[in-house]
Amino acid sequence: MHPMLNIAIRAARAAGSVVARAFENTDKVEVEAKGKFDFVTNIDLEAEQIIIDTLRKSYPEHSIVGEECGVLAGKDSDYQWIIDPIDGTTNFVKGIPHFSVSIALKVKGKLDQAVIYDPIRGELFTASRGKGAQLNSSRVRIKAHKELAGTILATALPYKQKASSDAYFAMYQALFSKAADIRSAGCPSLDLAYIAAGRMDGLFELGLKPWNTSAGELLVIEAGGLVTDFVGGHNHSKNGNIVAGSPRLLKEILTDVRPHLTPAMKL
Repeated sequence: MHPMLNIAIRAARAAGSVVARAFENTDKVEVEAKGKFDFVTNIDLEAEQIIIDTLRKSYPEHSIVGEECGVLAGKDSDYQWIIDPIDGTTNFVKGIPHFSVSIALKVKGKLDQAVIYDPIRGELFTASRGKGAQLNSSRVRIKAHKELAGTILATALPYKQKASSDAYFAMYQALFSKAADIRSAGCPSLDLAYIAAGRMDGLFELGLKPWNTSAGELLVIEAGGLVTDFVGGHNHSKNGNIVAGSPRLLKEILTDVRPHLTPAMKL
């Protein structure tokens, strides 16, 4: 195992233990609203600090980007950790056992290591660039669907991009008419991990952040899939509009998505 992946796993498990204990003792969870439909808890902050401390203990000069901490610059800018202590905070707050700890590492701008840990189910998804993707140390591969018929897609309603809702629902309708089902589970990192593991088949979603998607993106790629923006390019880390799936399925998703794009979605 790559030593940096090993440290990321250690950080994810430590943070996950805190999150799982808090989930069983909700009276200790303090919730604040960051936005109309966006929450942060004291557990997010505690888990994030555990991750930061674990990473910094081994790699004090690396930079870190976190959902709550923002950008923590380091002397060695070639190495950037991207962390989300609880992806699916709303699920966590509402008592829905579907959330994860997500940690990714970029080396010179390229995704290199990834960990997504589900502390409730004890499932650990990992990937190293060029080495494949694993679930609890067993190799996983994406399902190689060639068409939308029979597939299960993941998505989320664009509650932070309401101006794009008409375009989104047009995409949804086009895809739903062909796919077996489209589901919204409230945790993008696990959506991507499930695609890598063959549990879900594809994803389309608006307005995600790098801490939601970076680890999952590497998992999908290392499992044999592709991740792009809505025009098939690689601007999804900036605009947050993401499509993922097997190469043939992703092409089919893009075919149905493109006719409904607004000018802003093409950037």
